Amino acid sequence: MVYFVGAGPGSIDLITVRGMRLLQEADIIIYAGSLVNPELLSYASKECQVYNSATMTLDEVVAVMTSAENKDKNIVRLHTGEPSIYGAVREQMDCLDDGKIEYESCPGVSACFGAAASLNIEYTLPEVSQTLIITRMEGKTLVPKSESIESLARHGASMAIYLSTRMLAKLSAQLEMGGYKRETPCALVYKATWSEEESYLCTVGTLEETARVHQITKTAIVLIGDAIGHQKYARSKLYDPTFETEFRKNK
Repeated sequence: MVYFVGAGPGSIDLITVRGMRLLQEADIIIYAGSLVNPELLSYASKECQVYNSATMTLDEVVAVMTSAENKDKNIVRLHTGEPSIYGAVREQMDCLDDGKIEYESCPGVSACFGAAASLNIEYTLPEVSQTLIITRMEGKTLVPKSESIESLARHGASMAIYLSTRMLAKLSAQLEMGGYKRETPCALVYKATWSEEESYLCTVGTLEETARVHQITKTAIVLIGDAIGHQKYARSKLYDPTFETEFRKNK
């Protein structure tokens, strides 16, 4: 059996309990070495074989899985954050389908949620934003035209932008073209929840300068929107004394 496991945003105690157990029981671990905190491998047994997929092709990864499956081994494919977001897992699953190899997925905490926890922010403040858009800039991986930064920015929602740290000037320009003001709050979070985490509050207009001053060039997530500044918002109706629910009468 192959288990696709989300490693979480970085800190080794932010993997799920299920994910930790699967690592402990694994005979083979293939982990995304360029992004996953290697300290997570401390959960593995001494007998476990570990492969770093940063040096492997898709065919090589699938070959290890297939060989291990033929020997009735437990295989963990350890991906950064939450595998369903930029994890390139579907192509691996399709290969396993072709080989009639069973697999399951174990979710993880994505970086945007690790960053929110580090900054103690809420993306969905009443009367500010009730939507979180997770996206990326176009690079080697193309982005549909309908999902351009400029197009998505028109919603004025909270945004979490991955894999774009080297393109911050272009990002800011596209955000402004989409309708965000230069003074719209932003956060730049490097290695959210890792021991070496760095986080900086800035604005759309100062995003590139902030990264340059602090020499952040990769492994960072950008958070955008008025909710990041949490200066003006309405309180939730959920705890309002005049709001009646199934569990609480109007007070």
